[in-house]
Amino acid sequence: MSMLLLGHVLGGKSYFYKTPHPFESGIISVGSARSRVPIKFSLLAILFVLFDIEIFYLYIWSICVRELGWIGLLKICFFINTVLMALFYLIKNNIFEWIVSE
Repeated sequence: MSMLLLGHVLGGKSYFYKTPHPFESGIISVGSARSRVPIKFSLLAILFVLFDIEIFYLYIWSICVRELGWIGLLKICFFINTVLMALFYLIKNNIFEWIVSE
């Protein structure tokens, strides 16, 4: 309690208690913060992260390719096949179409 009291007494005073506009990063904001964003943007971001992780998995596999042998090759072929099937499924269902119907 004493720290709060000392901060109030010794702290600096703000003369701009009620500013007319919200101010962030040196830019006065324009428009409403409650604007709607289509779900396609979020879905595309999630898909990007998934396929980015897949590239990381392939990079790790390429480092250990000699130690894994034929079993590792079969496993990575199965993995790539699964990822390609998922990609073709997304293309078939028009996930990457940007026409927003309202």
